[in-house]
Amino acid sequence: MRSQKYFWASNLRFLRKRKKLSQDELAEKLGVTRAKLNAHENGRSKSPPIDDLLLCADFFRMSVDTLLRIDLSKLSELKIRDLEAGNDVFLSGSKVRILATTVTGNNEENIELVPIKAKAGYLGGYGDPEFISTLPVFQLPNLPKDKKYRMFQTEGDSMLPVPGGSYIIGSYLMDWKFSKETPCVVVTENEGISFKMVSFMEEERTFILRSINPLYEPFRIRAEEVREIWKFEYSMIRELPTETLTLQQIGLGIAEINRKLEDLKL
Repeated sequence: MRSQKYFWASNLRFLRKRKKLSQDELAEKLGVTRAKLNAHENGRSKSPPIDDLLLCADFFRMSVDTLLRIDLSKLSELKIRDLEAGNDVFLSGSKVRILATTVTGNNEENIELVPIKAKAGYLGGYGDPEFISTLPVFQLPNLPKDKKYRMFQTEGDSMLPVPGGSYIIGSYLMDWKFSKETPCVVVTENEGISFKMVSFMEEERTFILRSINPLYEPFRIRAEEVREIWKFEYSMIRELPTETLTLQQIGLGIAEINRKLEDLKL
């Protein structure tokens, strides 16, 4: 039987530094000695007392199981805030979706790029921090800090007027219960990475994926097949869209032609 790996010491140290507290400050808030806290953080407490576990779980607003069994340093800031808000897999019993991400030297989240050539690898490595770290990354100014962003390159013409080869920036969605049809990048087991208009059928626990291009039929996928959903935020295209005329412009053009024909009759 494989032994269980625990992350108590590293998680305690990670969460303290995340709150920008010294060992003295955290020890005072917890009501323990600095020596005891230091022993916990350095792994010298092989069997932490249950009182200390509960004390830290209450302070950091996470379950004891999460503090022990999940390497919190591998989670995004967005996911940690989600755990603090009470959406903890061990508290709610729901299936946790752990998002692998990368950060800058200042602990700011990058925007990772998933080009077409990396799509096959992404399907197998979307949850692997080592794979995600191999993707190109960049930063954009003035983006809200409460969202996690990722960029995907599109293929085909199913979402025209957004042409194939364009780049879609999406924000990571934890809640998949859409109130209305929403443009999203969806990562699934069988369909791969798709940029579609997405609707959620809650009673059936299925998604309807619709292309903007009417030549493509909508299709359904079960919620269990979905691995990630990224809500459309921005797009980058490599060519200007083909100019199209509105009905009003066409009507004005016809009226002008008719006027000129009337002038010729005179």
